[in-house]
Amino acid sequence: ISWQSPAASWQTLKIYDVLGNEVAILVNEYKQAGKYEVEFDASNLASGLYLYRIQSGSFVETKKMILLR
Repeated sequence: ISWQSPAASWQTLKIYDVLGNEVAILVNEYKQAGKYEVEFDASNLASGLYLYRIQSGSFVETKKMILLR
């Protein structure tokens, strides 16, 4: 999962199942402006639809991801 932050801020990247349950926190730290990429190890999750939410300062974006086994 990759994203770009235009300004330094506290950033979080969380994974949720379709019911809204948080299943993973991949990033939860202060980061400088720049491009970032993180690998998501989904080996313990079932196939299905998941959401990932990126929050950087006041910016929030949620996207869908499909996990197939």
